[in-house]
Amino acid sequence: MSISRDTFEFVKANYGLRASWAIWTPAGVKPKSNMDDLSAFDSEDVLLKLQPNIILVGLNGSKAGVVNHPFQNFHSSGGGDYKIRYALEGTPVWGAYMTDIIKDFPEKESKNVVSYLRANPSVVTKNVMSFQQELQDVGADKPTIITFGGDAFNILEEVFGSDHGVLKVIHYS
Repeated sequence: MSISRDTFEFVKANYGLRASWAIWTPAGVKPKSNMDDLSAFDSEDVLLKLQPNIILVGLNGSKAGVVNHPFQNFHSSGGGDYKIRYALEGTPVWGAYMTDIIKDFPEKESKNVVSYLRANPSVVTKNVMSFQQELQDVGADKPTIITFGGDAFNILEEVFGSDHGVLKVIHYS
């Protein structure tokens, strides 16, 4: 399943600074080479590679001010993002939609995020509602949701349970 140009442009305009797609240019000489090269999204056939029914979800963005261009999230030359590219290249998950369940809360330490969310459950509710809209906007229809780590899994499993087949993988960092 691919998406239309209109959907792609809508997602880019509305979620592009907080989300991305599991598509990267080839690694090059070093594993982290070309991680911040976003030219893969300019390709004419990019729409054929995108998979809105596979959703990869992190807990939150880890750094403020790092994402300045659409789809730059999960495409950083620093940190562990390159491990996602390495793990997904050549798999059926390549092209999945990538986002975080908690938006606009930059924090590197997930334990600090979890503590904040426990003290502020309305933040979880607000972000879950936003996430549900995001799934509709990308054209997801009964998607498989794969979380990076247990914290994102716990939030999404509680909300979606067996409706979407929420799966957990070890966090890449």
